Amino acid sequence: MKKLLIVVDYQNDFVSGSLGFEKAKELDKLIYNRIKEYKENNDQVIFTFDTHYENYMDTVEGKHLPVKHCLKGSDGHKLYGKVATLFDEHDISFEKTTFPSLELAKYLENKEYQSVELCGLVSNICVLSNVIMVRSALPNVEIYVDKNLTMSFDEQMNEYFLKILEGLHINVIG
Repeated sequence: MKKLLIVVDYQNDFVSGSLGFEKAKELDKLIYNRIKEYKENNDQVIFTFDTHYENYMDTVEGKHLPVKHCLKGSDGHKLYGKVATLFDEHDISFEKTTFPSLELAKYLENKEYQSVELCGLVSNICVLSNVIMVRSALPNVEIYVDKNLTMSFDEQMNEYFLKILEGLHINVIG
């Protein structure tokens, strides 16, 4: 059985763009190395892309977070830095218009993995949402989050996120 790494929304707008923050840049080399490790071991890597359109400000999210970001086709929608160099047309990816990806969960349902690891941005929003989706789709698979491969613009919320994971029986490593 293969292991799976899910790279959540490591996109330009969350690192250096409209919603970027300094600590997000520090993750680039670390996430790059983890992706490389999975690919060298012939394990699977899946990417999610936060994806919005010109009507973003009319959505529920846009009303609560009125900052246009990750617009389809923009530079902000693309993967950031070294991580972008490891993405190719053979990689499975999911575009999502909200925090979690229901399509990802449906894809994972009934798949057999040795383990699933998630990394990326933003820890307490999209990473947490997708951890829960993975837990729903694969209730008996060990799930891991390396605390060094995810972050939030709000460090206190990141700490809460790590505590919440423990309550959900997610293995926090690192």
